[in-house]
Amino acid sequence: MKRIVATLALIIAFAGSCFAQKYIVVDSEKIFKSLDEYNSAMTTLDNLAKDYQNKVDAKYSEIESLYNAYVSQKASLSTQSRTQYEQAILAKEQAAAEYQESVFGNDGVIMKKRIELIQPVQRRVFAAIEQYAKEQGCDMVLDKASNATMLYCAEGVDHTQQVIEILKK
Repeated sequence: MKRIVATLALIIAFAGSCFAQKYIVVDSEKIFKSLDEYNSAMTTLDNLAKDYQNKVDAKYSEIESLYNAYVSQKASLSTQSRTQYEQAILAKEQAAAEYQESVFGNDGVIMKKRIELIQPVQRRVFAAIEQYAKEQGCDMVLDKASNATMLYCAEGVDHTQQVIEILKK
């Protein structure tokens, strides 16, 4: 009987300590958007992406013009000429697709520039969140940005503004 009571007391004590965790909620998206360096980096990335997209569009426009010329001349071309034309079109399409991948792919120019510009800001924000959480004696920080599945958040738990203030110092 004493074992059962002792085990039950231990379970209750353990469960109580699990529920006593202190947590805070932040909105990382709001934090990032409050920083001029982040907004500047995003503007730079957007402009760079537009420039590269214009170059990609120009390549595909050239291919479309080449294809239209081919279609209009197809009937008067010899079999060998048709084959050469088709190969030239396919080669240009492949080159355009490779260029597009080299710019917009996972290892492309845009991704590398994104890492270069955004990663330092991310490190700073995450360090500020960690510092604030430690100062507040928190066990956990939840992020309610984007696709978080938080159904309710009391105002007193959201500490986004305090983290922004740390970053603005």
